[in-house]
Amino acid sequence: MSLRHAVLGLLVEHPASGYDLLRQFEQSLANVWPATQSQLYGELAKLAADEQVTVSAEGPRGRKEYAITDAGRAELRRWLLEERPRRRRDDLLLRVFFLGTVTPEEARGFMERGVRQMDQLEEELRAVEQHTDWGDNDLSVYGRIALEWGLRYAAMHREWARWAEKQLR
Repeated sequence: MSLRHAVLGLLVEHPASGYDLLRQFEQSLANVWPATQSQLYGELAKLAADEQVTVSAEGPRGRKEYAITDAGRAELRRWLLEERPRRRRDDLLLRVFFLGTVTPEEARGFMERGVRQMDQLEEELRAVEQHTDWGDNDLSVYGRIALEWGLRYAAMHREWARWAEKQLR
């Protein structure tokens, strides 16, 4: 996934300013694909240059509202439907593979941190779940599906880390 496709996906529902898009990233995509203000505005400029978005309105203080173009919709569709091989690189599993090079206590600490990180992730996702005004639009439906994936991932990862920690005792 890229920032480009995340921006295009958010603009499918309705036009939005860079500020509005940044808020959407912070509220709903922060756990999936975080973006800074400079990254977002830079990507909007590239998308406009590639004619995948257009400035649909300009307001006070240089505020611009962006809308997705047909070319942008086509690019989003292409990206969504393309078949790509699953990435094989996983930093976490690479570290686990080499945990034998540290003390058992340090290895257990690594696993304990994994449990805490998943607890924190679940807490963040539950907050998103509670503070999101879920509607019936596609973004809400698929957003809830993505949120559920995150919750299940956190639960699975936490369970695995606890199991792995027991193997190291």
